[in-house]
Amino acid sequence: MSGTSPIFEFADRYIDGQAALDPCAATSRGIPGYDHLLTDYSPAGFEARAQHTRRGLQELAALPVTGEDDRLARDFIDERFSTSLLAHDTGEWQRTVRAIAAPASTLRSTFDLMPRNGTGAWENIEARLSAIPTAVDGLRTTYEQGRAAGIVAARRQALAAADQAATWAENRWFDTLADEAAANAALPPTLVAAVRDGATAANEAYAGFAAYLREVYAPSAAEHDGCGPERYRVGVRQMLGADFDPAEMYEWAWSDFHALRADIRATCERILPGAGFAEVIHLLDNDPDRAVHGADAYREWLQEITDEALRRSHEHFEIPEVMDRCEALIPPAGSAAAPYYTTPSEDFSRPGRTWYPTLGRTSFPMWGDVTTCYHESVPGHHLQLGYAMVQADSLSRIQRTSFISGHGEGWALYAERLCDEFGWFESPDFRLGFLSGQILRTVRVIIDIGMHLGFRIPQHTTLSDGTPFHGGEVWNGDLGFQFALSETGCGEAFLRSEIDRYLGWPAQAISYKIGEREWLAARDEAKAREGGAFDLRAWHTRALKLGAVGLGQLRVELAR
Repeated sequence: MSGTSPIFEFADRYIDGQAALDPCAATSRGIPGYDHLLTDYSPAGFEARAQHTRRGLQELAALPVTGEDDRLARDFIDERFSTSLLAHDTGEWQRTVRAIAAPASTLRSTFDLMPRNGTGAWENIEARLSAIPTAVDGLRTTYEQGRAAGIVAARRQALAAADQAATWAENRWFDTLADEAAANAALPPTLVAAVRDGATAANEAYAGFAAYLREVYAPSAAEHDGCGPERYRVGVRQMLGADFDPAEMYEWAWSDFHALRADIRATCERILPGAGFAEVIHLLDNDPDRAVHGADAYREWLQEITDEALRRSHEHFEIPEVMDRCEALIPPAGSAAAPYYTTPSEDFSRPGRTWYPTLGRTSFPMWGDVTTCYHESVPGHHLQLGYAMVQADSLSRIQRTSFISGHGEGWALYAERLCDEFGWFESPDFRLGFLSGQILRTVRVIIDIGMHLGFRIPQHTTLSDGTPFHGGEVWNGDLGFQFALSETGCGEAFLRSEIDRYLGWPAQAISYKIGEREWLAARDEAKAREGGAFDLRAWHTRALKLGAVGLGQLRVELAR
């Protein structure tokens, strides 16, 4: 059995070793034994994790390949480890200053995933709270090392990360844990008091970190927002698991953009005949009968959509019983603006969860969130990532717990398209939400590549209302924001956060649409090969059983 092969045994050892070096990742994966520790984000911590990967890559090269499962595992691990070390060796870890997927946000969000039942669970929370000041100090040391070497993030990122840290400190987010502990009558008073002290220290640490980013880091940060071609090439490898030509992706995205805009015009005509995109969005955003009111009601509505999607998905996909649960939740203020998914624990005792930021709103238009729910839950991330986790006989532990953005986000966007093909967007409001989500991801490709690489806006570019848009000019953050605001139907607060996200996380934003493009191409190739014998459900099962693979590997594997 592949699960006992030398490569699979190596994967088990590697993940166990990684859990010890990265306790926050262990919590995310649901690996027990490390919930009382925090990841070391000092230079020594980063180097220890890189050394673990270097040794792993050397060990992997010496192991025998005993079958197809081993071959798939070896190819995947080799590509991911090599890419991880490439990024490390360029010093990217010294400038992870951004408001999403950054160490500072991971240190806070790890508490969202921690168990709360029993004294032992709260002792772990107390230990982590007490360790926050040391962890933040270690991260500051890493950023200072980067500053000394001239490896710095952009000022925009420093200020966005400072705002995020300040929000958690000023809202005293860590006190919510102390309040939970105080409400638990079964906990010893001394533990409750220790949790309260730890929360106070954590709040103060984040307040100090925000001040450091504003007063020390930002003044010496980079003026230019874009990362340039060399860093972008590494970002493409990290996010897509393949090398793609940015110029080709940029040109393709413009073609896709114009096709989507035509579909949007036709759908708007169904909702409000004679009205343009902006007018229809204004109607959908401001009609109280088309909204859910109150954060609690919003969460309950999202849970209903999730549960219904699970029921419907059984007709089209193989869904093991252990995956038949996915929770919809609201994250704390200060989180990134975009919804996100967190995986189940390895034993599924903690279910998959979807998180929907409220951005301070109390009224929630429904038109755009149905497709988002499908993306984050089923048939999107929950189906894909949960399905991989139950394939212990054919996927190594590294494969089951890994995520490549182009593969994963590409699948989730492809899943939204599947829902359109299945006819799940019965209301034109909801179908416009799907199309708006699609064009947002296409605009991401255009402006992410444009802003990071200094591409020019094509001559004669117009907005959806016919207004000329800066043809021939070089993309920047302001132009990216203006274009996205006009063409996606998303709100200002969300899109300001999005622009910061793109500029702080090179190539991640392109992974959705480029990933979907590769999934569709692989499906089209299978249809052409198999003709009338093509079975979509069977093809999806085969594709999902691959687990995470880079986009360079995806079409090769599905063509075997």
